[in-house]
Amino acid sequence: MARGNGESNLTNVLLSWSSGKDSAWTLHLLRRQPDVQVVALVTTFNSAADRVAMHAVRRSLVEAQAARAGLPLWAVELPWPCSNADYEQQMRALCERARTEAITAVAFGDLFLQDIRDYRVRQLQGTGLEPLFPLWHIPTRQLGHDMVSAGVRAKITCLDPGKLAKAFAGREYDLALLQDLPAEVDPCGENGEFHTFVYDAPVFSRPIEVRTGEVVERDGFIFADLVPA
Repeated sequence: MARGNGESNLTNVLLSWSSGKDSAWTLHLLRRQPDVQVVALVTTFNSAADRVAMHAVRRSLVEAQAARAGLPLWAVELPWPCSNADYEQQMRALCERARTEAITAVAFGDLFLQDIRDYRVRQLQGTGLEPLFPLWHIPTRQLGHDMVSAGVRAKITCLDPGKLAKAFAGREYDLALLQDLPAEVDPCGENGEFHTFVYDAPVFSRPIEVRTGEVVERDGFIFADLVPA
């Protein structure tokens, strides 16, 4: 693993932060590695909506997550609509910033989708940044139980109604939910069935108080708006 340019022997890591449970667990695992230092979280925002791209979580809630994790938040501002060229231009700028700040690796919370992993590896080729996948191939049912048992608290903020019933929007990600998910739905939602927002985790100094607001259907997805309590 490549090392940072500082005096220490630490690897400086930028963590891709979706605001969901897998990101929080990735941070938890990285912080248990003595030779790794996570130095910032990076989140892509839909600038028009001022929310996390895809998850549609309010920016203020992601800022609260970063504050409780004790890390700076690097916001990547995406236009809406956003072309692939726009996205990749923003990613190039992000990589350049990371290198100027002595970061040598970028970590992702991907679980088993090989095409997504391959895309991330291609994105980082030639940048001097090493891709890390701390959760890769952990069995997702085991992973879900481990996260809940360790104190990860999250709510479903977005789901695909073609894969999961609307009634799951806003539900707590807990052992009861893992029991209730249909057999064909991945326990961690890795196939895009659902996305979560983490309001408490071992990596947070204190919980984020949220309540479930309006549930709406938009662009073929169901969104549960989480509101600061």
